[in-house]
Amino acid sequence: MPQIEEAQPKYLQIAHYIRDQILRGDLRPGDEVPSERQLAADWKVSRPTAARSLEALSHQGLVEKRQGSGTYVRSLEVNRRARELYGRARQTGKIYTPGEYAVITSAGWLEAPDHVAEALGLVKDRRAVHRRRVTNNQDGPITLSTSWFAPDVGQRAPKLLEPERIQEGTLLYVENMTGRQGSYAEDRMCARAATEEEAEDLQLAAGSAVLIVHHVVFDLQDRPLEFAEATYPPHRWAFEQGYPLT
Repeated sequence: MPQIEEAQPKYLQIAHYIRDQILRGDLRPGDEVPSERQLAADWKVSRPTAARSLEALSHQGLVEKRQGSGTYVRSLEVNRRARELYGRARQTGKIYTPGEYAVITSAGWLEAPDHVAEALGLVKDRRAVHRRRVTNNQDGPITLSTSWFAPDVGQRAPKLLEPERIQEGTLLYVENMTGRQGSYAEDRMCARAATEEEAEDLQLAAGSAVLIVHHVVFDLQDRPLEFAEATYPPHRWAFEQGYPLT
């Protein structure tokens, strides 16, 4: 059983453990999750507590209860937050779940836009390495994202310049090549209408609403290591967080 913060209510500890199994792909759509009876025995909690954990997962849209049968992982696509992607990559060596794949649409050196240069701390040398990708599954595009890295990172991690997938994900690859480790990240989110290019890549109608996430990863010395800009289409993403109210 994993080490989990005791500050969390027990039902949330259970729900988050199962949620992480779903997000990593250990539990796939259609798989049955443990029953109330099994959860109560495994986690040494009461049946009502076990039932509440399954209710929390249901409210998050991750599972559905089938009368007289059990509780099963839903087929609804849920986009993971960055920390969950990195967590799965570190545990399994792969950043995508089964059925997902990324198409790298461009990679190499570019003049960094102002907001990228500011995020990466670029002053004189505004060149940066970018990797632009569209992630898909069997139902179509899930997200469009572009990662940016400072010149010194690009020089030490040459695969970033190639339009080929990096199996373990760009961040783990960069960590291994540079010796710098991601320590924490900051996200900024906003909603707006999709640009023509975004609408085309995500197969959306012109003017569709999209969610934009700016994601900055900092290393152990508080230096920016990666800046990523992701565009999420409507109806294909969900961001959720559980936290105590006291």
